[in-house]
Amino acid sequence: MKIALDVHTHTIVSGHAFSTLSEMIDSAQRKGLSLFGITEHAPSIPGTCHPIYFRNLHVVPRRWNGMRLLLGAELNILDTKGTIDLEEPYLSMLDLRIAGIHSLCWQGGSAEENTNAMVQAICNPWTQIISHPGDGTAKLSFEPIVLAAKEKHTLLEINNSSLLPVRGKREVAIPNNMEILRLCKKYEVPVILGSDAHIALDIANYELLWPLLSETEFPEQLIVNNQPDYFLSYLNISSPIV
Repeated sequence: MKIALDVHTHTIVSGHAFSTLSEMIDSAQRKGLSLFGITEHAPSIPGTCHPIYFRNLHVVPRRWNGMRLLLGAELNILDTKGTIDLEEPYLSMLDLRIAGIHSLCWQGGSAEENTNAMVQAICNPWTQIISHPGDGTAKLSFEPIVLAAKEKHTLLEINNSSLLPVRGKREVAIPNNMEILRLCKKYEVPVILGSDAHIALDIANYELLWPLLSETEFPEQLIVNNQPDYFLSYLNISSPIV
């Protein structure tokens, strides 16, 4: 499968990543991407940028020698109500909005409560992608999440970085992601592969995901990473202003 897009990545602005915006863009172009996204961590992650950063995204060109750039945020789902951590005036300034659960700022509960939180985040009209739902940070029931994603046209991410041994939850993340893939296959729900790159070298790196996709016999047509136009239309993303 030819990879044409990767939209979950971070620069040094997120506080714990290691490449600049220019370095990330250069790497994405060298890798032949036609669509590239940078989604910095939202304010609840220690060390990330101040919200004013998102107000100034308009200064960055969105076309780079034929490659389209989307600039946005990876929002934090904070609690069992599905609260996210960026206010609406800032959300409206983003090209792309990803939301996920991160242990550093997550106040969870039972599996049922956690699942409700993610469903509520999916139902939030600003949310377009759910990042690493299968990483094991919170206990979840995946079928309601997949069905909500189908109803709301929200993409669920299968996250490569979650499967790295250094992350410590690989033994949970692998079966979780396989369950998500099987459910998405059953209900014909598209997914997006995410590198979650925190350094330019890792852009469009999905090497740990191929065995899961193979074992579940996941249909290529349900993976949006080789279909930029479909990705944009599915999430109702129009041409950027700048």
